[in-house]
Amino acid sequence: MAKKSVTITILVAEDDADDRFLMQEALEENRLANDLHFVEDGEALMDYLHHRGEYSQPQSSPRPSLILLDLNMPRKDGREALKEIKANPDLRQIPIVVLTTSKAEEDILRTYDLGVSSFIAKPVVFESMVQIMKMLGTYWFEIVELPDRVAKK
Repeated sequence: MAKKSVTITILVAEDDADDRFLMQEALEENRLANDLHFVEDGEALMDYLHHRGEYSQPQSSPRPSLILLDLNMPRKDGREALKEIKANPDLRQIPIVVLTTSKAEEDILRTYDLGVSSFIAKPVVFESMVQIMKMLGTYWFEIVELPDRVAKK
């Protein structure tokens, strides 16, 4: 399957610096980090999406094609941010993949009820993270049609 030539904007909401580094390295290894942005908590995620505060310039905080969301973050956790995003008509079409250490059945069921696209337990081994990012890249950027691409046609 030939890769589509598009700019991929990935927004990662993750409070752990080591996890952010591992995700960035895994995405770069798979050549998926051409427009990668990070926020460290749910409040910053919402500020980014609404272009508030340090994210007030839309060119420095472009609309993401995909959000990778940790659930357990300070200030506003991923569950609260997910609920807020999916309740907003301007944001609800952005695909969100939960990437978290939680394997709790309650978290899995609740996030799907709130409209998450996928739920993935974070791997502890870097090679597994590289494989997950490769599969995410293949699925989200080569196979499926994303809402932001349809709007640009």
